[in-house]
Amino acid sequence: MTLFTIKQFKFKADNSLIMKYLLAGQESTNLLFREIQESDFGDWLEFHKDPDTSIHWISQKESPEIECRKWYDYQFQRYKNDKGGMNALIEKQSGKLVGHCGLLVQTIDEITELEIGYSLLKKFWNKGYATEAATKCRNFAFENNFSASLISIISLSNKASEKVALKNGMQVDKQTIYNGNEVNIFRITKNKWLLNNRK
Repeated sequence: MTLFTIKQFKFKADNSLIMKYLLAGQESTNLLFREIQESDFGDWLEFHKDPDTSIHWISQKESPEIECRKWYDYQFQRYKNDKGGMNALIEKQSGKLVGHCGLLVQTIDEITELEIGYSLLKKFWNKGYATEAATKCRNFAFENNFSASLISIISLSNKASEKVALKNGMQVDKQTIYNGNEVNIFRITKNKWLLNNRK
């Protein structure tokens, strides 16, 4: 599709904005990346209904339906403001929604960072999909020179997400408080990524 540039923003020929941090149209071995859509709501609602998906994060919660709507509204707001956002992950074999992963502009301890975030429906846990998606996001960010380093914000009790971060080449950089939760900030620098790729 024909692209043109105005004031550092890229647009498609139909004038829709291309958000630079999104991986829409990208793919990995088992997954397709695309923008989130309203039609995904019913599938993603199951994530908010499952108590196991929120046991590591302290927050005041409303009904699953309201929480799911708030999640979508927040992602669309990120899209609008070019603050990154989650990509829908589609399993190639089945065409089903697996979950979400993306590059998110975050402020941690008053410092702007670029985070790799990931959340999967429980039925797709333990298949390596979170690591596969996070690795794709890491490579995409560094290949496009988005940041000198990338982080993942992980609750101290969330060992499964820690494993994904470690497999993604990250190490614990510091411990802090984020949105009222004690978290580890996992980090990988572009220099480390380059060194690992040369091996």
